[in-house]
Amino acid sequence: MHISKKLLLGAAAAIAMTASGAQAQDKELNSIGISVGLLGNPFFVATIKGIEDRAREINPDVEITSVSADYDLNKQVSQIDNFIAKGVDIIMLNAVDDTAIAPAVNRAKNAGITIAAFDVSAPGADVTVMTDNIAAGQKACQYIVDALSGEGNVAIIKGPSSSSLNDRFTGCMEVFEANDGINVVSNDQNGLAAREGGMNVMQGLLTRFSDLDAVFGANDPMALGAQLAAKQLGRTDIIITGVDGAPDTEKSLKDPNSLLKASASQDPYVMAGEALELGYKFYQGEDIEETTVLLEPQLITADNVDEYQGWTAVRE
Repeated sequence: MHISKKLLLGAAAAIAMTASGAQAQDKELNSIGISVGLLGNPFFVATIKGIEDRAREINPDVEITSVSADYDLNKQVSQIDNFIAKGVDIIMLNAVDDTAIAPAVNRAKNAGITIAAFDVSAPGADVTVMTDNIAAGQKACQYIVDALSGEGNVAIIKGPSSSSLNDRFTGCMEVFEANDGINVVSNDQNGLAAREGGMNVMQGLLTRFSDLDAVFGANDPMALGAQLAAKQLGRTDIIITGVDGAPDTEKSLKDPNSLLKASASQDPYVMAGEALELGYKFYQGEDIEETTVLLEPQLITADNVDEYQGWTAVRE
């Protein structure tokens, strides 16, 4: 009996696909590498806990290595290269630069490693889970507009270039620009995503602008630093908002003398855990309809902080 070459090739391809599919479903999760912006930040402590808990539900014996990039691109690139050399199955990546990290991500993918980005996007990542940061910036800055009844001088303290911080800036500017009575006196100062950086920028702002009414810090550490600078200079009439819902923010919001009035919260534990789950599905070869997931932020104020489940809350 004559069987065409085309038929034989088709059958072989079908068998290969079936075999590879079965193999993909049987792939065990043995090792995970995690690189975050700064291990000293409680936000990243919560992300690592979220990853660890989800990973150990998949394999209790999975090896997990967590490292801090300290917001240093070169350091994070070296960490990714080390994960490649180690042959980890999944890299959980909090990119410190959402553009320049691309070559390192591509090297990892070429080595057959799944890249799951969380908190910020990374070019070429297989899956991404992060807060809807445009919405976070909008909510935090709409609070300022409402508190000022639509009129006043405001400033934005930016951070390092990452998708999350850039999106918050974009969302905030959209709100401010939609209100004619809001005058943005400064929006180009980098607070380095840190409390000290926010404090230094705020000192400069208050020196230059004696009539400043409100400030948006693109993350809570910068907002808290801004509050510290304002209090040191005797300014008790400034409205400050941020993004994160950090533990120190919870504490500040409960203080009746707080200048930090609101924060658009994130849930780092859930975010990173979902990124790991999505990354594991990709690693297994499953079809994923949405490779990027955005989580809705919640605006935390003095009025609702007591009901807020923060970063350090006990999780089931």
